[in-house]
Amino acid sequence: MPSLSTILSEFITLWVVIDPIGTLPVFIAGTAGLSPHLARMAAARAVIIAFFILLAFILLGQVVLEALGLGLPSFQIAGGLVLFLFALTMIFGDGKPSHEAAQVEKPQRDQQTQARRVAVFPLAMPSIASPGAMLAVVMLTDNDRFSMAHQAMTASIMVVVLLITLLILIAAQPILRVIGETGAAIVSRVMGMVLAAVAVDAVLKGFVAIGIIPAF
Repeated sequence: MPSLSTILSEFITLWVVIDPIGTLPVFIAGTAGLSPHLARMAAARAVIIAFFILLAFILLGQVVLEALGLGLPSFQIAGGLVLFLFALTMIFGDGKPSHEAAQVEKPQRDQQTQARRVAVFPLAMPSIASPGAMLAVVMLTDNDRFSMAHQAMTASIMVVVLLITLLILIAAQPILRVIGETGAAIVSRVMGMVLAAVAVDAVLKGFVAIGIIPAF
């Protein structure tokens, strides 16, 4: 039976790489203009998709990555670039109020399509099931080092972190209703800057791991 310190260590690791708080700006921008019901559906769908992606990496990731010769730096750089491009749309794109006005004119079917799409990209991947999260679950369930019981415990911890992520995303909509359209537009741009910084940091750490630039 893993010790409490081991459980806590794995929880912290998975919390950091899944980053529920860091997913908020992506969720706010991606669901702008959607009804609260559709936003909650997008959040639930994203978490479910992320769960199956990470579960697939737990079951098959080690074999696939070893076969392809891929490592964490490659995933970090690719994921960082994708998140940076999305952050730019948050900063320089239309503000939330104008985006909402455009959405009101669209039929409900279009909003449902947007909810399904944003749940897959960028929410489920690469925000929740980030490159770091994929590699982390592979390393934490290494078949050569950990028993099946330990791997099952890691998967359970992952589920707990994903459920917390879902609760945080659901709480974002009531917060947006309180701060209003102008506040939401400001938050979206500020969060875009934060997300851009996170993305750049991921790319730089990938370059450090490869040895292109010195550690900082």
